[in-house]
Amino acid sequence: MADTTIYVKEATNEQPIQTLETILIQMDGIEWTDVNMEDGEVKITYNENQVTEEQIIKRIQQYGLHPL
Repeated sequence: MADTTIYVKEATNEQPIQTLETILIQMDGIEWTDVNMEDGEVKITYNENQVTEEQIIKRIQQYGLHPL
């Protein structure tokens, strides 16, 4: 397992956070996510044999969210 932290500009409001969590949990290889509403910090635990950090970021971008 690997861990990463990504900051997402829109992840400070309830609706984008729900969308983000749904997107991530549906991805193969994502084991756990935690979003901090105060600063948009998204902590992700994932199986690096199934998904890469780049793939996670691209998936977030596909839904119109902006990882920093």
